[in-house]
Amino acid sequence: MSGTVVAIDGPAASGKSSTARKVAEELGFQHLDSGALYRGVTLVALELARVRGAGGGDPLAAVDPETILRSAEDRGLMLQPDGHGFSAYYAGEPVDDAIRSDQVTARVSAVSAVPVIREWINGRLRAMVRAGMDVVVDGRDIGTVVFPEAELKVFLTAAPQTRAARRLAQQGSSADRVAVAEEAERLAARDQADSTRSIAPLARAADAVELDTTELDFQEQVACIVALARSRGY
Repeated sequence: MSGTVVAIDGPAASGKSSTARKVAEELGFQHLDSGALYRGVTLVALELARVRGAGGGDPLAAVDPETILRSAEDRGLMLQPDGHGFSAYYAGEPVDDAIRSDQVTARVSAVSAVPVIREWINGRLRAMVRAGMDVVVDGRDIGTVVFPEAELKVFLTAAPQTRAARRLAQQGSSADRVAVAEEAERLAARDQADSTRSIAPLARAADAVELDTTELDFQEQVACIVALARSRGY
């Protein structure tokens, strides 16, 4: 690698993206959101499915993955540096809002599970680092699969109830006891599915620093990771 990588992995609703974004800002790195590319490929898949008259159904049933990736390349799906992060572009236009739509969100999990798509995206993430970018990258397999040679790996976690309360607060939803319990149950099921899937399962790298944020606020968890990075000379 030419650039420096700080890899932040962890289960759903552990605050990976918001934490990674702030850590990147503090270190003067770029925040590389791997999920943005998966969402971008999903957007391409949905567009191709509509062209083929598949409507809002499963785009993978209407278009094969190789065709999706060929279109993504031909029409220039990419992430461009923007401040301390990246913005997604497709066909020369910014698509940050489009890749966060409900339609993309509903289908990105299925698209991201396709091995050839994961390989394509991982290759582009690695190319950015080879070009000399210093990045903070978050995901579920960054330290184990995408950047196993990362200089600093952090596995961010928290109790399911804590993650549930944070997720509900972020959504602006009610965070009463029943709602938190229901959301915690959903997150526990997601943890189980992510940890046991055959393709790039959620796992803590052997050399990752585990950071339990159950009793930490946002600024404290950011400060912990920045301190770890500083201790390594970043």
